[in-house]
Amino acid sequence: MDIVAPPAPGKLEDLRRRFFATPLQAVMSLICLAILAFIVWKLLNWAVFQAVFTTSGGPEACQAAAGACWSVIAARWRIILFGLYPYEEQWRSALACVTVLSCIPAFWTGRRIALVWGIGTTLFYVLMKGGVLGLPFVGEEAWGGLALTLFIFVTTCLIGFPLAICLALLRRSELPWISRTTGLIIDGVRSLPLISILFTFAIVLPFALPQWLQGDKLYRVILGSALFFSAYQAEIVRGGMQGVAKGQEEAAMALGMRYWQRIGRILLPQAMRNALPATINQFVISFKETSLVVIVGFFEILASGNAAYGTGEWRFAYVEVYAFIAFIYFIFVFSLSRYGAFLERRMSVSER
Repeated sequence: MDIVAPPAPGKLEDLRRRFFATPLQAVMSLICLAILAFIVWKLLNWAVFQAVFTTSGGPEACQAAAGACWSVIAARWRIILFGLYPYEEQWRSALACVTVLSCIPAFWTGRRIALVWGIGTTLFYVLMKGGVLGLPFVGEEAWGGLALTLFIFVTTCLIGFPLAICLALLRRSELPWISRTTGLIIDGVRSLPLISILFTFAIVLPFALPQWLQGDKLYRVILGSALFFSAYQAEIVRGGMQGVAKGQEEAAMALGMRYWQRIGRILLPQAMRNALPATINQFVISFKETSLVVIVGFFEILASGNAAYGTGEWRFAYVEVYAFIAFIYFIFVFSLSRYGAFLERRMSVSER
């Protein structure tokens, strides 16, 4: 006699078993649902139903309303997104952001990283600074808003990622004095907060360097941020290397591959696949940490938001400004996370 398996429970049955299995569980589920519905209703009522979206009435119309004042975004969005960048040239800042973001779909192969991101960053820099192709010159001191945030993030990753690979390889060296010295550098950088590193590179370092070697403060800050990024990313890469079976490198040596052939064709591709989730997480952290540069005097998107409501007429609308900035951060962080998941699926497909 054949044994017939019982049918799988439907979605409603599964929800009943999960949240309404017992009377007490059912009561608690209903209470939590009511609290959640109340919070959602209050949020929608404040953000949508009673909110002010137009700038026709000015700040006075917002002060009389019971909901959010999104008029401040409509009136001050240029300051939030572009900061101190000249008003007539803000199209260049917007185009620069689009240029660098368009490189993202192509960064999952090593060759495209070097080519596409190198070209994209160069175009970004040319558009932002100008001085060529008939574009008026705009110094780094006038950069700000979202464009400055993206520039710091992208250049930090472009400089820090190759440096992290070099540090990870040096830490795996068979020569003790190389591996221990590299480990001391990595652990020393990781033991310091990013704020102290940014402050050192921006303020303290010029006193220890000759005038011709100091460079602009923005680039010193980027180097400090890249060093901090590379110290953490080096340990992530090293962990991915340790996850590669030892027989892989031994087999490559048996085939007569040289050291850099083994590293570039066997070890690093598998190590980066193993380290991909942690690497995407490090990218997300680095993007959010760009907000710390406001401490050393840069007008990134958070500082631009402060300036947007800093005038007397919009001072009461700081919650709406910060909510808008938080939404921008969420869009970028969520996009990075989803793109990381896409890369994981793509790599798992290619592995099968």
